[in-house]
Amino acid sequence: MSETAILAAGCFWGVEETLRKTPGVLSTEVGYIGGAVENPDYRLVCSSTTGHAEAVRLQFDPKRLSYEALLELFFELHDPTQVNRQGPDVGTQYRSAIFPTTEDQSQTAAAVIAALADSGKFAKPIATVIEPEAPFYPAEDYHQKYIAKKRGEL
Repeated sequence: MSETAILAAGCFWGVEETLRKTPGVLSTEVGYIGGAVENPDYRLVCSSTTGHAEAVRLQFDPKRLSYEALLELFFELHDPTQVNRQGPDVGTQYRSAIFPTTEDQSQTAAAVIAALADSGKFAKPIATVIEPEAPFYPAEDYHQKYIAKKRGEL
């Protein structure tokens, strides 16, 4: 049986590309979550007025990839100390956030963040937030598997 995870770590294109290729990940979909507008589009989300984050919703096989291992990869994919940005991308839509889909995921996320904060790996505090369950709106088709399409892999 698969589980669903929703993660936001900056621009969803690169995050999706890495997660899609991760053993144990069964499927990926990029979209928008955590905002106040129903059915937002990319232009609206990029206005930083909706409160949505660019995120990846994925199905994974917990027998092959634990949620904790997935979160460890998530924290390797981006700088979790940056607030509302990743690299050159700036805005609330690029925040670092975890959207647990179960209470177990929420507890695991809190434990992983606490362990990472205590590890001393980062000079600055962890900015990643755990946000409540919210509607996920799939992004436009051209955003789905964007990097793979640009490389001619799909």
